[in-house]
Amino acid sequence: MMRIGYAAGAFDLFHVGHLNILQMAKSRCDYLIAGVVSDELCLRTKGVQPIVPLRERLEIVGSLACVDEAIAETNVDRVKTWQEIRFDVFFKGDDWRGTEKGEALERRFAEIDVDVEYFPYTVHTSSTKLRAALQALSARPSQEIRVGRG
Repeated sequence: MMRIGYAAGAFDLFHVGHLNILQMAKSRCDYLIAGVVSDELCLRTKGVQPIVPLRERLEIVGSLACVDEAIAETNVDRVKTWQEIRFDVFFKGDDWRGTEKGEALERRFAEIDVDVEYFPYTVHTSSTKLRAALQALSARPSQEIRVGRG
């Protein structure tokens, strides 16, 4: 029996933490669907507009060998997403483990026999940290770079 996995994320400013979660997820299922959170949903749930547009994020994530299919995640309710695409296991970073949102998700998925598996959150790299670094760089006064002899 094929085990279908689903890993959702904004995957904005794609970094090694995203890659780690997707590779670990693929190692735990036969077919991995990556849900790439839409620009509108990201703005509504996280309060930030992604830097990389959805179309490009879908292309990046969908091109990975560990991802069998990349879809646009447009619904905040993951059970409704399950009703549309059907999966057996939902993968999430362990920053959700033990939280109110994580426990509510586990209860709802248990009712429909979907497992929730957590993977280690990559603490040293995050899109939030990358976004802050980009903002700090753009706030600096521009410096003229000279190339020449001497």
